[in-house]
Amino acid sequence: MNVIEIKNLTKTYGKARGISDVSFNVEQGEIFGFIGPNGAGKSTTIRTLLSLIYPTSGSATIFGKDCIQFAPEIKKEIGYLPSEIFYYDNMKVKDLLKYSASFYKKDCSKRMKELAKMMDLDLNKKIDDLSLGNKKKVGIVQGLLHEPKLIILDEPTSGLDPLMQQKFFELLEEENKKGATILFSSHILSEVQRLCNRVAIIKEGKIVTVEKISTLQENNYKKFKIETNSTLDKDYFQIDGVNKLDVHNNVTSFLFKGNINTVMKKIADIEIANLWIEEPDLEEIFIHYYEKEV
Repeated sequence: MNVIEIKNLTKTYGKARGISDVSFNVEQGEIFGFIGPNGAGKSTTIRTLLSLIYPTSGSATIFGKDCIQFAPEIKKEIGYLPSEIFYYDNMKVKDLLKYSASFYKKDCSKRMKELAKMMDLDLNKKIDDLSLGNKKKVGIVQGLLHEPKLIILDEPTSGLDPLMQQKFFELLEEENKKGATILFSSHILSEVQRLCNRVAIIKEGKIVTVEKISTLQENNYKKFKIETNSTLDKDYFQIDGVNKLDVHNNVTSFLFKGNINTVMKKIADIEIANLWIEEPDLEEIFIHYYEKEV
């Protein structure tokens, strides 16, 4: 079953770019990555999904219900962490969180304390006195205190120190084990690589691909590095499927997608001193998607 279904979602802002024909589904119980550089359309997609802004065309459903028509009902089951957080500065953290909890008509006080302890957040401090990182922690606790079925995170780790990021990821994995579905939007590939099962890559407001992380890493690409006894002609490996070709002195490196035997035949015809074949990391694959025209 799909918790989120987005079909041809389009949002235009006059001449400014929004999103165009965005489509993807998020299955129940998965951690789904939504990745692209800043300005690619991630926040616009999420805000449209949450009916904070309305689409120009296309549709989206959460829990099988139309996002606009059933927005108030759906929101009770969603935890949302926006990329930028703004609060009433003179409130205490605990008062703000109690106020948030009041919308869910359930007692969240125990969970609130658990989360605050886990995230090392002082509930008695005023919002005004908090650093950016601690304000982010307030947002995390606020998004999770009612134990939502769907957690939507937009660039959630900005402002968190590495130790706190680690705790936060552990917390998300725990929520996921308990049954929560997570949409995790980020421009930081290592985060997505660590947490997510599948990923949608967005570029200039359009979806480039939706793939399993494992497929992106294993099936599609191999990373070759070949050391030869003399410098190779750069055209030697100009064959279909070779990308990011680099010849530096006696070392040739490239990414390859396709039938590996094609490359092995080329390698068999030259004198090599050493050979490395590895899985590329997501960063290299991602750059490849962004450099090619789609």
